[in-house]
Amino acid sequence: MTETSPYVPPKVWKWEAENGGTFAKTNRPIAGSMHEQELPVGNHPLQLHSLATPNGVKVTVMLEELLEAGHSGAEYDAYVIKIGDGDQFGSGFVDINPNSKIPALVDRSTAIPTRVFESGSILLYLAEKFGAFLPKDHAKRTEAMNWLFWQMGSAPYLGGGFGHFYAYAPEKFEYAIDRFAMETKRQMDVLDRHLADNQYMAGDEYSIADMAIWAWYGALALGRLYDAGEFLDVASYKNVVRWAEEIGKRPAVIRGRKVNRVNGPLEDQLHERHDASDFDTKTQDKVAAE
Repeated sequence: MTETSPYVPPKVWKWEAENGGTFAKTNRPIAGSMHEQELPVGNHPLQLHSLATPNGVKVTVMLEELLEAGHSGAEYDAYVIKIGDGDQFGSGFVDINPNSKIPALVDRSTAIPTRVFESGSILLYLAEKFGAFLPKDHAKRTEAMNWLFWQMGSAPYLGGGFGHFYAYAPEKFEYAIDRFAMETKRQMDVLDRHLADNQYMAGDEYSIADMAIWAWYGALALGRLYDAGEFLDVASYKNVVRWAEEIGKRPAVIRGRKVNRVNGPLEDQLHERHDASDFDTKTQDKVAAE
């Protein structure tokens, strides 16, 4: 049995080889575009370039909720960014998000098109633009913002931490999985305790905080994330499960989950969205049937 020597970090780290794992070919230590690639432009004021990861789902759910609530100005074109193919490093996408992460939005209804990146920023931008899904009451608004920023700060421990080492890393490392499983369960307990006394994150009013947290922690509670439901015993967080199931039944949420999705059941994949009718005619099961 051979023993491996413990890793000793060099004095100066250098990028000398891909580190393996699912996203090895898309991770690099520098910013900027890698190739020329213009972004398409549709007919609607809002142009979304995204993928149905949890961060992408936050925004498509918000857009569908706005349309469901009668805000016709929220009509949008959604184009898929295939991060496995490196679309996020195309020149057009880098122009609207220099951080090369989905989602990114362009609002062409403004005098000069407005770029909006970072999912929390997009949610807040849309909530303020349409005066929706952000409480007017000062205390409730503050509570919604508290939880929105909680999610933005906490999810990297779930996604980049637990999800990476549990599902995507080239090897299973007990220390890393234990470390981030512990933190993920602590975060689920934070939510479970809060939702024991509240219907939604900001009390009795559904808001962008719910959309942001549901895309990550709701998916986890419903067993849709990293195939880790049993491992993390998510069913024990009964208040989170109740909340996740309630939100998951909303028509706009059901639609929003499908937009820019390129995996899973074909009927749940709508690669691009340009019109409400696309949900009935252009999901991948319909495309395949043609």
